[in-house]
Formats: sequence, structure tokens, C-alpha cells
Amino acid sequence: MTGTLDALFAAVVAFVGGHFLLGWPSIRTLLIEQLGANRFRAVFSLAAIVALAWTIMAYGDAPYMPVWEPPHWTRWIPNIVMPLACILLVCGYNPFSPTAMMNEEAFEEDPHLVRGILTVTRHPVMWGIGLWGLAHLTIRGDAASMMLFGGMAVLAFGGMMKIDAKKRAEFGAKWAPFELSTSVLPFRAILDGRTKLDWRGIGWLRVGGGLLLWALLHGAHPWIAGVSAVPV
Repeated sequence: MTGTLDALFAAVVAFVGGHFLLGWPSIRTLLIEQLGANRFRAVFSLAAIVALAWTIMAYGDAPYMPVWEPPHWTRWIPNIVMPLACILLVCGYNPFSPTAMMNEEAFEEDPHLVRGILTVTRHPVMWGIGLWGLAHLTIRGDAASMMLFGGMAVLAFGGMMKIDAKKRAEFGAKWAPFELSTSVLPFRAILDGRTKLDWRGIGWLRVGGGLLLWALLHGAHPWIAGVSAVPV
């Protein structure tokens, strides 16, 4: 189950592929009909947790196989990108976000709800995960890291398209106003004049929470990943 690159590849495929498979509209609808919405969410969450745990263990036990040697200057990239990624993660855990897995009811109550970080992008959490994956791909040139961080980037950026397709299928025309007043690409809807930046909805507290998360991860990096995050 662990100790080889094949095991890590299988774990990443199970984690990333499982999200796409269980989120596929026809499969999701069938499982909800059979299990009910709450049981489906429980099964989905349990499967994701098990696959993620397997991925973490497989990555930790995977042999080191260099593929390329990143230049030294790339060590600055995560230190520049990760504060933004953490802010997006913290701001993205918003109880009013209709793109979240368990917020279908909130969207039914107010389909025109666009506030906070959703005025920047309707997929802030996915952007946070995707930026984390891409930033670490620039500094880790071994096969195991490319599998892990590449898989997370695929999950994040592919997940945005999957979520949008799922919501269109679920809500039909009701989804259109929200989609038209938001954007996948950060700040695109603002630049197009389709929405206005809701800084009050984002708030300094959430931004500060994101920076605090980054500081904690940065300081704990030697214990989490075995190497310092300081670009020296």
C-alpha cells in the first residue's frame, strides 16, 4: 500500500479520481437516490479522508527519484504565493458560498447571493489548493512530489469546471445569475463590470486569519515537510 512510487500514484489517483467520479452528475444523482443526501455526503467525506490519509502515508514512504533540479531562485515562489493561497483558503470557507459541497440549501434560499471573496472568484478554496500545488511543483523536482502536487493542482483546477457543470445541471437557469456575476479567474468579473469588490464582506479578520495560517505553516514546515520554508 505504501513504499513505492506505484503505490503513491495509485493513492493520488484514488484521491483525485474519487472526487471526480463521485461528483459526476449521473453517478452523484444515482447515489443520492439510493443513499439520501446526508448519507451520500458522509460516504463522500469518508472516502475522501481515507484516500487523503493513504496519499499522505504513500508520499512519506515513497522513494526519492530526481527528475529535474529546480534552480535556487524558485524557492522564493512558495513564499510569495502561499500567503495568498492561505488567504483564499480562509476566506473561501464561507457559509454563504453556493459552490461549497454542502451549501445547496443556501443557494436555494438566495440564488443571487454574491458577497465577500465570491466577488473575487467563485472558487476561492480551489484556487488556494491549486496555487499551493503549483507553487510547490516549482521547487520539488522529484517524481513523488510531482505526483502529489501535480495531482492536487489537477484536482483544484479541474474541480472548478466540475463544480460549475454540476451546479448548472442541478439548478439550471437559477444558476445563471450567480455564474454571470462571478468568475473563475480572480478579479475577472470585477474588471468586466459584472460585480464590485466586496471588501467589507471579505474583512480584515479573514485576511488576518489567512496570514496567520500561512505563518503557522511556514514556521512548522520543518516538522511538517522535513525542510525549512526559508528561501536561503
